[in-house]
Amino acid sequence: MKVESFGDQAVRVIFGDRIAPSVQFQINQFLILFDRSPFHGFIEYVPAYTNVVFYYNPLDVICGGRKDRSAQRQVMDYLEDLLKRLDINLENEGKRRVIHIPVCYGGEFGPDLNEVAALHHLTCDEVIAKHSSPQYLVYMLGFAPGFPFLGGLPEELATPRRATPRLRIAAGSVGIAGKQTGAYPLDSPGGWQIIGRTPIPLFTPKMNPPTLLAAGDLVKFDPITEREYVQLKEGHS
Repeated sequence: MKVESFGDQAVRVIFGDRIAPSVQFQINQFLILFDRSPFHGFIEYVPAYTNVVFYYNPLDVICGGRKDRSAQRQVMDYLEDLLKRLDINLENEGKRRVIHIPVCYGGEFGPDLNEVAALHHLTCDEVIAKHSSPQYLVYMLGFAPGFPFLGGLPEELATPRRATPRLRIAAGSVGIAGKQTGAYPLDSPGGWQIIGRTPIPLFTPKMNPPTLLAAGDLVKFDPITEREYVQLKEGHS
């Protein structure tokens, strides 16, 4: 673990050099500790696969801290001291939040399901069964508000992105790109292979928090019928 400068208004804390559940767990535990006593001048943090970037207001840091040291040095000292106090409690790893997300696979909701199945010499039902079996780890949110990058996709479902991205992918679409799976929170362009769609909103600006998922959560996709999709969609309208 190390702390380094990330521009003149941000500091990055690096926890590892590879994507792994153990690294994400350390990040999650560090942020829980940080949330108990954020430093004066803190704006926000952005967790990623192997690091977290902390953004701050330099003037507020100086006004609330020491006048003889730079804002960046004070933030770095604070985070380095916090790292020393970090106690990784492995018991908490089994207490991750599990979010069940219903998905209607195939048809108009999953236009690439047949192609993914053919590529891997599987039936559509086999793809659905394999995709909905694991509990996926949310490593981070990015690309769009509430878009979860999920780890744990079965190796036999790893599929390249589409050669030509779509100009519009409907909100709720569940897709595969390489060794990752994820779900689109908003209508947006994208090149992921779309195999299904959820009627559950992933991003609701008026809610607090506005995102359904958070880094560190576990996600379980539950297959549903088109009729169930319509009923759930109406319930969230």
